[in-house]
Amino acid sequence: MARYGKEHKQATRQRIIETAGRRFKRDGIDGSGISTLMADAGLTNGAFYAHFASKDDLVATAVTDQLRAQWANVIEQAAPGTAGLEQIVRWYLSPQHRDNPDDGCPSAALLDEIGRCGDETKQAYTDGVLAVIDGIAARLAPADPHSVHTKTLSVYAMMVGTLQLSRALADQRLSDELLNEGIRNALALLGVQESR
Repeated sequence: MARYGKEHKQATRQRIIETAGRRFKRDGIDGSGISTLMADAGLTNGAFYAHFASKDDLVATAVTDQLRAQWANVIEQAAPGTAGLEQIVRWYLSPQHRDNPDDGCPSAALLDEIGRCGDETKQAYTDGVLAVIDGIAARLAPADPHSVHTKTLSVYAMMVGTLQLSRALADQRLSDELLNEGIRNALALLGVQESR
């Protein structure tokens, strides 16, 4: 039997994490069994425990990975200052984000389940969300980001709820209107003048 190197094992682990993150956001944590998660990654059930101690371990790791990706792909890429704040808000409350939950924010897809998870997952989520919030706060108050930390977290919570509700509405026009109103509300709460 051929042995794989450390790089192969790490690449396989990352593939499991990424496919699990998408599956969790699509079917929920409770709705995603290990056999389905491993099949998504093109692996057998037996390979699971070579990479993770438990499903809870995978959930915490996937949540961390998803929030890190959100930070790297959205927060870090946004312009500095209020222009960046508007970019972040408009991305988050966009029809594209609403319509593609598999590739979107884990908060809007999994928040209710994360709240019922164990301490490891809650801590992973808290750490990841605080990194996202820090990136937003640094644009809102560059001289003292900590001074707007709670305000930023509150606006983020409002955006998450708006996105969740927009996904649940059967009326597409109403959903679009909700997203647009959410953008106006978030920017107003952040004290950002809309550029459009």
